[in-house]
Amino acid sequence: MKTLLQISTSLFSSGGQSTQLADTFVAEWQRTHPDGRVIRRDLSVNPVPHLDAERLTAFMTPAGQRSAQQQSIVAYSDALIDELRQTDVVVIGLPLYNFGIPSSLQAYFDHLARAGVTFKYTASGPIGFLTGKRVLVFATRGGKYAGTEKDSATTQVRAFLSLLGMNDLEFIYAEGLNMDTETREQGLRAARQQSLELAQSLTNI
Repeated sequence: MKTLLQISTSLFSSGGQSTQLADTFVAEWQRTHPDGRVIRRDLSVNPVPHLDAERLTAFMTPAGQRSAQQQSIVAYSDALIDELRQTDVVVIGLPLYNFGIPSSLQAYFDHLARAGVTFKYTASGPIGFLTGKRVLVFATRGGKYAGTEKDSATTQVRAFLSLLGMNDLEFIYAEGLNMDTETREQGLRAARQQSLELAQSLTNI
């Protein structure tokens, strides 16, 4: 049985355009994978705590030396990692806020990046352990930034997921959503069509 993890990062939860585009893909994926399992994580509804000194210290403290509070912090991170580890397809709804990724997604990423757990450092560079996953990112923007120096979100997400070993990655963009009605509808329509075609093509994933 295949498992899909949908991560929603819009401040508007299910009302966000990035979430709705991801929903389009997930609904079609479910239609073509009737025995598949979908896990939904909405970071607006259930936010992950932002990284602070206490959490980072807990991650870096050897298991046998952790306090009860530190173990609780690590257990929370472990649960997020285990959830991701068991998935075959990862779907991320990614709005662009002030030229960056939502802070909720950054907090989530910070709980996944654990040296020795999800990746390791080597002399030739880091090696990720969360391999064998297909990742689809549904990126929505008010303007048009894909392929420009202002599109830091694509670069950051691609680099971070690569750190964890997730290199089978594709971005689906819906841009110009705040420019005018025609541009908005064209961007959304093209992204929805691409979403459906992608879901239909992943018959074995």
